[in-house]
Amino acid sequence: MFLNTLTPKFYVALTGTSSLISGLILIFEWWYFRKYGTSFIEQVSVSHLRPLLGGVDSSSPSNSSTSNGEADSNRQSVSECKVWRNPLNLFRGAEYNRYTWVTGREPLTYYDMNLSAQDHQTFFTCDSDHLRPADAIMQKAWRERNPQARISAAHEALELEDCATAFILLAEEEATTIIEAERLFKQALKAGEGCYRRSQQLQHHGTQYEAQHRRDTNVLVYIKRRLAMCSRKLGRTREAVKMMRDLCVFQLMKEFPLLSMFNIHENLLESLLELQNYADVQAVLAKYDDISLPKSATICYTAALLKARAVSDKFSPEAASRRGLSTAEMNAVEAIHRAVEFNPHVPKYLLEMKSLILPPEHILKRGDSEAIAYAFFHLQHWKRVEGALNLLHCTWEGTFRMIPYPLEKGHLFYPYPICTETADRELLPTVFHEVSVYPKKELPFFILFTAGLCSFTAMLALLTHQFPELMGVFAKAFLSTLFAPLNFIMEKVESILPSSLWHQLTRI
Repeated sequence: MFLNTLTPKFYVALTGTSSLISGLILIFEWWYFRKYGTSFIEQVSVSHLRPLLGGVDSSSPSNSSTSNGEADSNRQSVSECKVWRNPLNLFRGAEYNRYTWVTGREPLTYYDMNLSAQDHQTFFTCDSDHLRPADAIMQKAWRERNPQARISAAHEALELEDCATAFILLAEEEATTIIEAERLFKQALKAGEGCYRRSQQLQHHGTQYEAQHRRDTNVLVYIKRRLAMCSRKLGRTREAVKMMRDLCVFQLMKEFPLLSMFNIHENLLESLLELQNYADVQAVLAKYDDISLPKSATICYTAALLKARAVSDKFSPEAASRRGLSTAEMNAVEAIHRAVEFNPHVPKYLLEMKSLILPPEHILKRGDSEAIAYAFFHLQHWKRVEGALNLLHCTWEGTFRMIPYPLEKGHLFYPYPICTETADRELLPTVFHEVSVYPKKELPFFILFTAGLCSFTAMLALLTHQFPELMGVFAKAFLSTLFAPLNFIMEKVESILPSSLWHQLTRI
């Protein structure tokens, strides 16, 4: 009887009012999202209503997820997408090839290996190589694409003399264990030191000798760095730290620009973290985390780890929401935000929300490749600090509320390069790895919901105004269908219960 007495004007008023209310909610939600970067309804629900209902939420209420937007490399300069040598790259023969033997997958892309070939030619060759037969053979070997051809050429060079670069190639590509690689690098060190001493005496006799001395210096530094990495992998961490410290001093003394590409201080930071020598880690950070030096994920996230270590063991998101953040907790959160803004791909690997793969030989700073290389070696250090990953989990998404809109504008660092996705797809094996792209501010659920509700009710209001009688029939049919299960249940109850009992229940 109630439905039959409703007039078409009621339906017009109802849908029109619903459309107006949902439109006002949509406008407010959109304004709040543009200003604060999160949904007002969702923030109130998670922060205030959920605790009252007994729920516990250990994450921040912000919403950040990856977006598969198209990368436009033409909009960025080449310097913003400069590819760097991975300071912690693995050994091809002892590690990368072993992965291929076990899984049948190629961990390195052709582009990555081609960049390594160019690096080897830059580091280990010079214009005077034709004067020494073994170096002339190795100059051709570094250009070979076939690994077996390179290895054969290295053996051929060693038949003529003890060639440091030939030992390097065999240690990198032929040695199947770290112990074997270390043995070859020790032989390379002996040969490389002899060449370095000879070229050092002649370096001022002309540009040709200067170039030869520069090459011998690069070879010597490379060998010592790889020997230190062998010691680190074999468990002799203190020995590795001593070698890396000596290399850092040597690198600061020399003025050759190529030495800075090794980034030996990042190897040193990782080894010191393994020893849990956090005071020395802080000292290294104070030296290299300078505004004039290029940043890296290792620098930013190690600084965040040290700040988090001071408060993470007692941090509780519920307690922090009630009393507010202390000064130490605020410093830790700001350090995490700084690190996440520099490279937003790292947290998902540290929190194991995304599976790791073997790191490439080259990385793109602020890209997915750098995030993989960092998390591959530093995840254990975050796990060792009690509560550090929990603090990261609770705070890392809040970074995207702090970054000005649009996100590419940047806040603490230069604007995020758009070309990183394209470069990462060249560096990473996309066959079995989904490349992570820069997280975008996506519209929260409630904004999409209110937009859909506003559009739907506005359409109903328009149809009801144009066809009031027809829409009234549809409304009655919809409500009848909606209440049909309830009517069915009521009929069954009436048939089962005695009439006297049912009469008493209806009176109650």
